[in-house]
Amino acid sequence: MKTKPLSMVCLVAIFLIACHDKKNSEAEMIETTVESQNNLERGKYLVDALGCADCHTPKKMTAQGPIHDMDKYLMGFDGSQSLPPVPENVPIGPWVLFAGDLTAAVGPWGTSYAGNLTPHETGIGNWSLEQFKKALREAKFKGLDDSRPIMPPMPKHYAYLTDEDITAIFEYLKTIKPIDNVVPAYQPPSS
Repeated sequence: MKTKPLSMVCLVAIFLIACHDKKNSEAEMIETTVESQNNLERGKYLVDALGCADCHTPKKMTAQGPIHDMDKYLMGFDGSQSLPPVPENVPIGPWVLFAGDLTAAVGPWGTSYAGNLTPHETGIGNWSLEQFKKALREAKFKGLDDSRPIMPPMPKHYAYLTDEDITAIFEYLKTIKPIDNVVPAYQPPSS
């Protein structure tokens, strides 16, 4: 007779523990979802505030001047286009030239093109968070140890972003529309 009440107490205890664990699990899942959403909003805010689209998004010309072409948001220099030749009478060194949409620049360092920041494999689709951090912190091309430096006009002050900020930016970039766009390779200065 004593085993039946003890069995009932055990069953009730197991049931209560299971319900409590389920509540905790659901609460943790909701908290994680909210935190993730806040992180994406923070990432978007930082991308906008830091002006990433100013160089990494091709522009369209309007009556009010150039505006971001949101169909090409953060795809970098349009690899299907080519830069016009640099005029011979412009002394590169004291002068720097930008493409009309600001996605490419010619200066004493050579010719550099804004990279594809979309989650397509031609952009940052295959990158790890650690590569992204290395690209911003150490200005390493594609965030790889043995790669060339990221060239101007990419700002160096992004190295001062916190780990949380870089993570938020990276997570946000992984949610935007992937765009297949192979950006031309950097060209060193001609001698």
